[in-house]
Amino acid sequence: MTSPGSRAPREAGRPDVPGAGPRQRPVPGPRRADPRLTRSALLRRPPAGPLVARRGPVPGPAHRTAPLGGWFRRFVRRHGWRAYAIPVLAVATVLTLVDVVTGGGTTAATQSSALDAPVSTAPSTPTTPSAPAEGEGAPSETAAGTAAVSFIEQGAGTLGIVDGTSATYGTGPLERFVVEVEDGIGVDGSQFAAAVEATLGDPRSWGSGGQMSFQRVGAAEAAAGDYDFRVSLVSPGSMETWCPGVGTGGYTSCRYGERAVINLARWETAVPDYAGDIATYRQYVVNHEVGHALGHGHEQCGGAGQLAPVMEQQTLGLQGCLKNAWPYP
Repeated sequence: MTSPGSRAPREAGRPDVPGAGPRQRPVPGPRRADPRLTRSALLRRPPAGPLVARRGPVPGPAHRTAPLGGWFRRFVRRHGWRAYAIPVLAVATVLTLVDVVTGGGTTAATQSSALDAPVSTAPSTPTTPSAPAEGEGAPSETAAGTAAVSFIEQGAGTLGIVDGTSATYGTGPLERFVVEVEDGIGVDGSQFAAAVEATLGDPRSWGSGGQMSFQRVGAAEAAAGDYDFRVSLVSPGSMETWCPGVGTGGYTSCRYGERAVINLARWETAVPDYAGDIATYRQYVVNHEVGHALGHGHEQCGGAGQLAPVMEQQTLGLQGCLKNAWPYP
C-alpha cells in the first residue's frame, strides 16, 4: 500500500517518464509485401514447412495435351451418326473395287458350268503339244448325222474339270486321266465322265490283257500335274481354239498336246457310216483320240469286210471295213 501523494515504484527496467503511465506493447498490423520480392524470388524461397514429394509431374500450360480421342469426339459431336457411316462406306467401296479388279464376280459362263458339273476353270488357251497334233481332218463334204439331236454350236470357250476320282480299271502300268467339259454346252459332266471311264475300263480297250490300267482323277490332281492325259468335250465352234491348226473344220475330233478333244457334234450325232449307233461311235471316238494320247498313229483299213482298226479315221469313212470301237475287239 502506498499513501496518497506517494509515487508508485518504477517498473523494473523501465525509465521513469513523468506523466506517462505503464507502456503497452504495440499490436502488429498486417504485413505489407516487400515490393522488391518478385514472383520468381518468392518461388525460389525455401518453403516454410517440411518438404513433401509430389506424386507426379504437374504440367504447366506449355505441356498440356489434348485429351485422348479429343478430335474424334469433336468430329462425332459435329457430324453425329455420319461419323460412323463414312468409314464403313469407305471400306465397303474399297472392297468392292478390289473384287471387281481381281475378277471375283460371277460370270454367265461360270453359272452355266455349275449346272453341268463341279468344275474348276482350265487355262483359256491350249498348251503347245510336245508332239505333232493329230486329227482326222475335215471331210470333203460335211455329212450330217442321222440322229435328230440338237447341240450347242458354240460354248463359252473355257473348260471345267469334272471333279472326283474313280476306281482303278484293269491291271498293269497306271494311266491317270482328267475329264473336262466346255462351259456353257449344257452337258452333264458327270455323265460324260462315266462314259469315258466305262470305255477305257472295258477289257477290249487299251488295257486289254493287263497292258495298262486307267483311273480318273479330279481338280486337285490336275492342279498338281499328277495325271497323264485329259479327255475334253468341246463344242464345234471351239474346236479350233483347243485344236489350233489341226484343221477339224468344226466337224472332227483331235488330239492336241495332252488332250484328247472330243467334238460335241460327233458325240451327239455320230456319223452316217454308224447309221445312228451313237453308243458305239462314242466308244470309238474316245478310244481313237486316247490312242493318239498314248502314242498310236493312224492306220488303214485292212480289207473289205474286215473290222476297221480303231485307229482308222472312221469318222471320215470306213473304206470298206466294218465299224469297230475297240483296239482289242
